[in-house]
Amino acid sequence: MLHVIRKLFGNQRDQDALVPLYNAAVASAREPHWFVDGQVPDTVDGRFDVLISVLSLVLVRMEQLPGQEQNSVWLTELFIEDMDGQLRQIGVGDHGVGKHVGKIMGALGGRLEAFRDALTSGAPLEPLVLRNIYTEQEPDSAAVQHTVGALNARWAALQSVDAQSLLAGDLGA
Repeated sequence: MLHVIRKLFGNQRDQDALVPLYNAAVASAREPHWFVDGQVPDTVDGRFDVLISVLSLVLVRMEQLPGQEQNSVWLTELFIEDMDGQLRQIGVGDHGVGKHVGKIMGALGGRLEAFRDALTSGAPLEPLVLRNIYTEQEPDSAAVQHTVGALNARWAALQSVDAQSLLAGDLGA
């Protein structure tokens, strides 16, 4: 559906330029350390929680960079399009996809707001991580510290990346 809308309004090429950035965020969220050392449940929900956390960091970074408003919208559209495809692949029918996509958008919006607030105020990420990533099981403190540390490290790395590098898929060292 979104690909039809993009074709109608002519932003397909510009949005396609963000595919490397989206792919980098997905690759970062799929790194095994989240699920091994961080003990995030290796389930659809656990993987989704890590992905929207990493994507939220990227979107907050884009907000800091001048002129990236439209690119952040297109990056979000790529995420929604990917989630739409994933839902269909796991067997959600046409009638259910819209409801699920609405929930996904709400989850991303909530996570984005929570990360934005924490990162701009300097608040610790641990309460946010406990509330939003460990929803299926109670992790041990070392796992939580790993996940918090990994998110803080990703955020620190993103701070060193300029707009052009970020759009090319560079999430920092």
